[in-house]
Amino acid sequence: YAPYSADNLAGKVTNKLSLQGELGLQTDAKAPLLGMVSRLTQQKGSDVVIEAVPQLLKLGAQFAVLGSGETKLENAWRKLAAAHPGKIAVKIGYNEGLGHRIEAGADIFLMPSRFEPCGLNQMYSQRYGTPPVVHKVGGLADTVTHASLENLANGKATGFVIEQLDRNTLADTLQRAMILYRHKLAWQKLVRSGMTRDFSWTKSAHQYLGVYKKIC
Repeated sequence: YAPYSADNLAGKVTNKLSLQGELGLQTDAKAPLLGMVSRLTQQKGSDVVIEAVPQLLKLGAQFAVLGSGETKLENAWRKLAAAHPGKIAVKIGYNEGLGHRIEAGADIFLMPSRFEPCGLNQMYSQRYGTPPVVHKVGGLADTVTHASLENLANGKATGFVIEQLDRNTLADTLQRAMILYRHKLAWQKLVRSGMTRDFSWTKSAHQYLGVYKKIC
C-alpha cells in the first residue's frame, strides 16, 4: 500500500491500517497484528498457533492468515475467524499480492515450523520490518537472532526464537514480543536490525570465493 524503509518507517503504519481495512479487521494502529502466510499443516506449526489463539486474543492480538493445507486445520481457522470477526481474518488459498501485503502490514510474523530445512518467509519478514517468531530448527535457527536482553542491547536481535514448540511456549514468547512492541523505540530498533540484514547473494558469493581461494 505504501513504501517505507529502515530510515523511514512511517509507511509501515499505513500498510497496517490498510491491511486491516482490506481484511475486515478492526482498524487499530496499536493492536499487535500477527501475520501468517503458510501452508496450513502440522509441519508449519499451524496447529500450535490455533491452540494459542485464545490466550493471544486476551492480550489484544489480531490475526491475518493466508494459506491452504490440511482440511482439518483450514476448517479450524475458518471457525476461529467466524467466532472472532474483526479480530481474526483468514483467507484460504494462494494470493501472492496479499502475501506481500500481510508481510508489510503485520507487526509480527508467525513461522513456528516443526522442521524447516531453509525457509524464506522468515527472511522476507525481517526485510519487511516484521520480526518473525520461529522455532529453533534448521534454516530458521540459522537466520533469526533471538531478542534476548543482550541481543536487544547490542542491536543484533531480529526476531524471536522458541526452543520448544508447544502452545504455552509460543503464547509466552508472543506475550513478551507484544510487551516489547508497546515500547516504541526498542521495537523500532529491533525492526531496523532485521531490515538491514543482508540475505543477498553478495555476501554468500564472497564466502564461496573465500572457500575456493583456500582450496587453491
